[in-house]
Amino acid sequence: MGLILETRDLTKRFGAFQAVSNVNLKVEQGAIHALIGPNGAGKTTTFNLLTKFLQPTSGQILFNGRDITSAQPQDLPKAGIVRSFQISAVFGEMTVAQNVRVALQRQLKIALQFWRPLSSLSQLNDKADSLLEAVGLRDFRSIKAKELSYGRKRALEIATTLAMDPELLLLDEPTSGLGHEDVDRIAALIQSFAKTRTLLMVEHNLSVVSSLCDRITVLTRGSILVEGNYNTVSRDPAVIEAYLGTGHA
Repeated sequence: MGLILETRDLTKRFGAFQAVSNVNLKVEQGAIHALIGPNGAGKTTTFNLLTKFLQPTSGQILFNGRDITSAQPQDLPKAGIVRSFQISAVFGEMTVAQNVRVALQRQLKIALQFWRPLSSLSQLNDKADSLLEAVGLRDFRSIKAKELSYGRKRALEIATTLAMDPELLLLDEPTSGLGHEDVDRIAALIQSFAKTRTLLMVEHNLSVVSSLCDRITVLTRGSILVEGNYNTVSRDPAVIEAYLGTGHA
């Protein structure tokens, strides 16, 4: 497999503080790749750099070999990169189906045509229902999103990100705050959708990482500590020391 995402000496400074230091990340096409590390390791900053919420101090970001270092956040979905957030981001007053249809509007290029009647989106119903079926929310399509449990809101967020048909899906702590049953549901969704796209995720739940991920990058103090599969990473003395010293991120 070729590389879908690559960083070259990616660095971010905030004044005198260097949050990310010369990170060389390589994400293979079709993989589930995790970014983990103890608290303060630079995971969130790296993720924000990759998704263009921050601009790097130096270094490059390449997507499918194309330099996207200077891209803006709104440019990424068009390129094929979509991000979900640690805190579920859905429209609570809209129904579950309407949330997905709004995301699907991008495919029709009518996202900014606010004067269109809602009925003009009816052509998206079948696609929306298909996505809701895939994430286990078909029976909830007509209720307001705010009425969903937290775990089902996370599933809805995954449906809305998939509605944008990303080639690379970036997940920010997809199982954060979930109970055991919901963790299993989200993990199964991730595994299912990884069959047709590449996933990069920041994740604290190491049991999820161990069961899902093909490759793991461990950050500490803004730099890559070690990379490899779960068995290699979990047995590395430097990784054990980093986690024992500061607790799990």
